[in-house]
Amino acid sequence: MNNDLLNILSNSNKDIDNQKLMDYLSGKLSEQEKHEVERWMVDNEFENDAMEGLQQMDGNRKLDGYVDQLNKELHQYIKQKKDRRDKRRINNGFWVYTAIVFILIIIILAYLVLSRLKQ
Repeated sequence: MNNDLLNILSNSNKDIDNQKLMDYLSGKLSEQEKHEVERWMVDNEFENDAMEGLQQMDGNRKLDGYVDQLNKELHQYIKQKKDRRDKRRINNGFWVYTAIVFILIIIILAYLVLSRLKQ
């Protein structure tokens, strides 16, 4: 099975191995392992619905295409979010430095004015 599918499924559940789920979909499991997966699906309604949906898809090629598309969109979304965060961070840094310089100029001017008034 395609490793990209395992990327999407990584950390999705802790009760059963993701590779075992993929082998179940491919029909590569022994009868005992099939029963173990089916018992797990009975206890987990959401996962059961997801597995039924995956089983109804037209073969692994179409499934692999969906997985590739999801991974590409996920990576693109993460990159866009990171770029926005980095862009925002640079702008905030500029204004912070500008404010610090402005405050230092005011302090220096105040010191010069006060020192001339004392003379």
